[in-house]
Amino acid sequence: MSEPTAADGDTSGASGPAPGPRRSRRWGLAAALGEPRAVDGALYAAVAATSTPALDRWLRRLSRAADRSQVSLGIAGALALGGARQRRAALVGLGALTVASACANLLGKRLVRRARPDREAARVSVDRHVPMPASASFPSGHTASAVAFATSVGVVMPEAAVPLGVLAGAVGYARVHTGVHYPADVAAGAVLGVASAAAALAVAAAAEVPGLRALRSAAPARSSPRLRVTSRVTGRMTVT
Repeated sequence: MSEPTAADGDTSGASGPAPGPRRSRRWGLAAALGEPRAVDGALYAAVAATSTPALDRWLRRLSRAADRSQVSLGIAGALALGGARQRRAALVGLGALTVASACANLLGKRLVRRARPDREAARVSVDRHVPMPASASFPSGHTASAVAFATSVGVVMPEAAVPLGVLAGAVGYARVHTGVHYPADVAAGAVLGVASAAAALAVAAAAEVPGLRALRSAAPARSSPRLRVTSRVTGRMTVT
């Protein structure tokens, strides 16, 4: 009798069993995640390799000043000394900042647990160094808080949107420049910051914070004079 062949249903050939659907999906997922991580690492290495001695000191100071949202808190304090609109902006900004910080540090970092970059391997200049945080790298809490504050304050005070946006962008870049975050960490922090600002603004509008109420509330006030005129002409009693 002849040996059974693959055509006869034998799957024990030298090549081994073909990868199943689950294994194929795992391989595909690994490849899909590996390529963006490679790009992320390459961008980090490119920033580290670019010599910018004139910027190193300033970006290092900005990164340190953004610890615990000190920059945003200082701006909020200055706004609180202004008029009613400035105080509203400070209040909403602090609310958005709080949401962003909690989501980044209590949820995002604990769920993803991405390791911090290896500054020594990337040869990040010592002149850029700030203390390496012990927390996970993804997402950037500094960026999330700065973007949340800038976005929410910019909605209440449009004239402040550009300068605060530039400042938030500088904070995010400074975290990559000093070697404590990958670019993807900063990008994720920015997205989280915008979402946190939207949530804070929605809550403020729902709570009818003065200056953030829905515009529809002004419509009845404009139409009421017409109702009064009609009542005088027709002589009918109308509730206005």
